[in-house]
Amino acid sequence: MFESGVFTSQFWEWFIIVPTVGGIIACFALIWWLGGDTKSEDEKVETMGHVWDESLEEYNNPLPRWWLNMFYLTLFFGIIYLILYPGLGSFAGILGWDEVKQYEQEMEAAENRYGPIYAKYSKEPIPDLAQNPDAVKLGHRLYMTYCTVCHGSDAGGVKGYPNLRDDDWLYGGDPSLIKITIMGGRQGMMPTAMQNGLTTDVDINNVVQYILSLSVNEYDKTAAAEGQKTFQRVCFACHGMDGKGMQALGAPNLTDNIWLYGGSEASIKETITNGRQGRMPAHGEFLGEAKVHLLATYIYGLSADKP
Repeated sequence: MFESGVFTSQFWEWFIIVPTVGGIIACFALIWWLGGDTKSEDEKVETMGHVWDESLEEYNNPLPRWWLNMFYLTLFFGIIYLILYPGLGSFAGILGWDEVKQYEQEMEAAENRYGPIYAKYSKEPIPDLAQNPDAVKLGHRLYMTYCTVCHGSDAGGVKGYPNLRDDDWLYGGDPSLIKITIMGGRQGMMPTAMQNGLTTDVDINNVVQYILSLSVNEYDKTAAAEGQKTFQRVCFACHGMDGKGMQALGAPNLTDNIWLYGGSEASIKETITNGRQGRMPAHGEFLGEAKVHLLATYIYGLSADKP
């Protein structure tokens, strides 16, 4: 019996091998069949029986020999390519080329070239590096490579991905905390209304009105008063009694009118009802601390949250 991983790997190898080899053989057979009926110059060519406008007929002429030879050359090229390169499953080819090995070689070459540059800055404090244009430029390149998909090319963020240019931080804007966030990632933990014990629409709407009252002027005062009681019973553990959040948990400040998922009544209700499970992936393992140090430098330099 095969182990599941080995069996799966061999299945996909044969899934590639059989159609590839079978396709080449079938192409040879097809070309031989089409080119086998060679006519001599004196032999009359039969028609296929298709006539258009009483004068245009379709004849059963064989393919030109030069055309058939081009097909044969193409197929022979394919066979040679499969022999030289890893075209069939785990068969590495005569040349021994391997895409994983090539990737590792490229990464090793890049590390040899750029590693000392990154290492040069890794011991300097981030606030000092933020004043170094060369270090910031390197950090910007790293940001454009790894962070723009979520946070945007201008670091302004989009719904569900925070703006990195302001001074509002879910987990803190201290340089060391920014670095920890990039290295280890973050996992949002906003529970649903049901998990919080908010089982009725009235309870949810009341809490929504209270949250609106913390940062805007238009809200239902009666509902907000009831919502405050619920908030201070259910939500204070993360967001605090005053709603100003808790960076240790990544719980946002609800009083500054800065919203990760939108600050409209409908958006706040959706957040409370369904919860949020936003995830910041860890970058430390594949980037390494030296690169993260420069990346944190660039992000720190964007923010107005400086000593």
